[in-house]
Amino acid sequence: MPDSVTFSSLGLNTSLVEATEKLGYQEPSPIQIEAIPAVLSGKDVMAAAQTGTGKTGAFSLPIAHLLCDSKTRPKANHIKALILTPTRELAAQVAESVANFHQFTSLKSCVAFGGISINPQMKKLRSGVDILIATPGRLLDLFQQNAVKFNQLEILVLDEADRMLDMGFIHDIKRIAKLLPTKRQSLLFSATFSDDIRALATQFTNNPIEISVTPKNSTAPLVEQAVIHVEKSNKNKLLAKLIDEQNWQQVLVFSRTKHGANRIAKQLTAKGISALAIHGNKSQGARTKALSEFKNNSLRVLVATDIAARGIDIDALPNVINYDLPHVPEDYVHRIGRTGRAGATGYAVSFVTREDEKQLNDIQNLIQKHIDVMSVAGLSISALPQKPLKMPKPKKPKKVKKPNLSPQSSEQNSNKKPSRASRRRR
Repeated sequence: MPDSVTFSSLGLNTSLVEATEKLGYQEPSPIQIEAIPAVLSGKDVMAAAQTGTGKTGAFSLPIAHLLCDSKTRPKANHIKALILTPTRELAAQVAESVANFHQFTSLKSCVAFGGISINPQMKKLRSGVDILIATPGRLLDLFQQNAVKFNQLEILVLDEADRMLDMGFIHDIKRIAKLLPTKRQSLLFSATFSDDIRALATQFTNNPIEISVTPKNSTAPLVEQAVIHVEKSNKNKLLAKLIDEQNWQQVLVFSRTKHGANRIAKQLTAKGISALAIHGNKSQGARTKALSEFKNNSLRVLVATDIAARGIDIDALPNVINYDLPHVPEDYVHRIGRTGRAGATGYAVSFVTREDEKQLNDIQNLIQKHIDVMSVAGLSISALPQKPLKMPKPKKPKKVKKPNLSPQSSEQNSNKKPSRASRRRR
């Protein structure tokens, strides 16, 4: 990309450029350079980009530009743009970024998600909102109470579409799509272009412009990775020793389970290391408080499950610890991608027990590299023997079947038992 690319040269209006300057953004990121002109063109977009690449600005800035140029304002309970996100934390993070970007315009935005009272969200929507950021379950709740209407909707964004599929929101977003005007601009952002994502894109977008700025399943080049082989019973001692001896002041720790996250946080606190856990069983107030304290450095360790960690966007987060390896190797890439962002270096350490041999091999085959082994005196054990990396098998291109959107199919879908995610109403 040319060095001279600026937010102004991408075609954004002066109010938005002024906001980027106030926020300290010197120049657009690669995904913003590609996506902003594509969105401004009015065409549908399908973009592959990891969290931390500037993707929120890649759709928020051009959406704000387009809505500023609109000749109509949203009527009572109506919205002009809808951004769907899979989790509450991500919704809150996106909403904060959106508000920052349009701060010098007359646009109004608000966020809606479960776990807190719906009444303040309904009140904000009464006067009409330009941009609504919402989780699928709460959006459907608002619609059922006639608090949000879609007649004026012009733009739909599916953010982290891959995670929406993983969390079982497909039925909710299909229901939402049937409520929206067919004539709209649709933007789909995902970490990868899997077959499932391409199938989703055929339903929600029309001949989209494809953008990809992140090689599939690649790890951030500025993240230093290491594994420590350890007995399961010594993991907590190892974690506390690393934090103390390395004098780490901000550490994001991943646990595989909610109960495990609670236990890790409790044990660290008992050792004098400030720590809190966030996961789906925590109240929204507790999750928001923990994340806020972690961001402002008053909390040293945040212990999170994979789902709760979506939306954690912290500038220059230095350290990520995989206390438990993820079951799904792609989640390793997402986890360690929370450090080493925006030009900063990061450090990612994974604890590996004898039972983790398969997960470690799967991760190394996915990223196509052996991760360096680190030793800690008195706690680490002999490393598992390294297996040769398996070269990925070339996939035959699959023909994507367009979903059956006939009335009969819709009726059959409506009779299906709602998914667990739907019932959770994130």
